Amino acid sequence: MNGSRADAPPGGTLAVVGAGPAGLAATLAAARRGAGVILIDAAGQAGGQFYRQPAAELGARRPRALHHRWRTWEQLRDGLASLIAEGRVAHLTEHHVWCVERHFGDDEPAAAHARPLPPPPGGHRFTVHALLGPAQERSAAVHADAVLLATGGYEKVLPFPGWTLPGVLTAGGAQAMLKGGLVLPGRTAVVAGTGPLLLPVAVGLAAAGAKVAALVESTGPQAFARHAAAFAAHPDKLAEGAGYAARLLRHRVPSLPRHTVVEAHGKGALDAVTVAALDPAGRVRPGTGRRIPCDTLAVGHGMLPHTDLAEGLGCRVEGPDVAVDAEQRTDVPGVWAAGETTGIGGAALSLAEGHIAGRSAAARLRGEVPDPRAWAAAAASRAKARTFAAAVDAVYAPPAHWAEQLRDDTLVCRCEEVPASAVRAAVGELGATDARSVKLLTRAGMGWCQGRMCSAAVAGLVGCAERSARRPFARPVPLGVLAQTPEARDGDEDEPPAPR
Repeated sequence: MNGSRADAPPGGTLAVVGAGPAGLAATLAAARRGAGVILIDAAGQAGGQFYRQPAAELGARRPRALHHRWRTWEQLRDGLASLIAEGRVAHLTEHHVWCVERHFGDDEPAAAHARPLPPPPGGHRFTVHALLGPAQERSAAVHADAVLLATGGYEKVLPFPGWTLPGVLTAGGAQAMLKGGLVLPGRTAVVAGTGPLLLPVAVGLAAAGAKVAALVESTGPQAFARHAAAFAAHPDKLAEGAGYAARLLRHRVPSLPRHTVVEAHGKGALDAVTVAALDPAGRVRPGTGRRIPCDTLAVGHGMLPHTDLAEGLGCRVEGPDVAVDAEQRTDVPGVWAAGETTGIGGAALSLAEGHIAGRSAAARLRGEVPDPRAWAAAAASRAKARTFAAAVDAVYAPPAHWAEQLRDDTLVCRCEEVPASAVRAAVGELGATDARSVKLLTRAGMGWCQGRMCSAAVAGLVGCAERSARRPFARPVPLGVLAQTPEARDGDEDEPPAPR
């Protein structure tokens, strides 16, 4: 926990959940314009996944070698440190937010589905509940006048035979091990799936000393050609991609476009993968399989937004994304959202959205109507980044017929050990038509992760659209915490320092 105890600022207090690019940009923008900001994050250091930092005890000599746009990170890091020193920001680390409660005053009736709550001490409109530290056995309550959700995204996981073997992990997981722990997940790796994340992961592993036996990408050059105009409008992104391609060549990493992982092999741990070519329809071409020895498979199929806290507050969700207006406001008064939670688009988009959200929140907390001209440059960056993100999303799509490769005994839901055969039976024999009905019939999605890992796979097997599942809490919460009364729960922790 960083910061110092002080009186609340006259402009009100803004709780920012998430200290990645969007959360940091929002914090700096709001605090520099008079809002008192409490920055709440689950990690021990700011940065999020994009700027994940190794622990100081590891003594990293060149952490910038693992990162892109390091100068931007230095500006965010130094700006945050300065605002903390001035008492304008309180940074609460290792606070795992599980719920945000909204309180309704006499002049603001609760929505029909919401339970009116009495205002907490000080008349604040929101209470942010967070589990503390690695043990996550105690809960802290943070009171604020407004909330800005910058909760980021998580990786979409699609199963295949052998995906539960030790040695198989997500592409982001491999990157997190390297950035945060300075640890290689293995000596010989295959990086596979689809999406722009695969390039930096493959390059990072190779640069750190791993042998990257193959970069297996299900998208082919034709997909990029169809969106050539959109990509041509972003020469900086093209240069970035060319840089990654050059580094792959330098490290002699074989690239296999229009290929996919068919199966992971091993007894007790991964020792090889089979990959195969895809036809134009997204089906595996018979007779094209090849076996690649490896002890690590880093696989990813894109990202999904974290929407749990927003949905718990009643915010509108469009498709997988939290819906926001031009100021990054949700349809719930007092709640802003920025970054990947409003749509996957990368760090540049997150920075622009966070800046706009922070400026808007600071003005609204002062009782003023913000002037959009004040953030015209950020709005232009946001529009440009959203256009690029839409083209990327269209290009990097998982193979259309990936589910055909699942054997009946392939686990779809790891938490509840639900195989593909059970999901298929629920659809074909019991009439399930969506993920919720499959969940009721098979328990797929009822486990520890509450469907975060298997929801995309279940939707693919059912043939329904991917939808976020509203969950009462954003993470598992000990029964002892839930059993406490709100008064006891709020009094069970040290009062967090308030920014000046």
